[in-house]
Amino acid sequence: MNQAVAADPLLSTDFIQEMVKQMRAIDSYGTYDGWPADRILAPYVVTKEQRRAIPVIGDPDEIMLARIKAFYNAISSLIEKECGLMAVPSINITHEGFGRALITVGKLVVMDRTLRDVHRYGYESLSKMKDEGDKLLSVALEIIGKYPEVAGL
Repeated sequence: MNQAVAADPLLSTDFIQEMVKQMRAIDSYGTYDGWPADRILAPYVVTKEQRRAIPVIGDPDEIMLARIKAFYNAISSLIEKECGLMAVPSINITHEGFGRALITVGKLVVMDRTLRDVHRYGYESLSKMKDEGDKLLSVALEIIGKYPEVAGL
């Protein structure tokens, strides 16, 4: 464990560690090799000032789309780890930055999010991103617990 992870307990949480894994997975050129977790996840932090500087109308680039996919892949991976059933994310975003993110387990939809203005996607802090991820994970696991027979199909 590096010193940054030891210094910040947030970086040692399951969600943040899974996000780092997902970001490393999409790094086909090895750019993130040797980078600390907070640097890898830095693009997810968009302050209010930074968000204001981004035009309201814009098209998301491939890097932004990959980051969004990594976020929902991390949640899917944690669902699998918790319940042992395969969770499949499905993300559809138009070239204008609008769309939907779904996660299914078996025949059960455990997460359904409408996405808007994804070219401005980000969180105030890593802590807020973790809270959002944990909330989505918690709701998904609750739905699976409520309808286990559908999730098992």
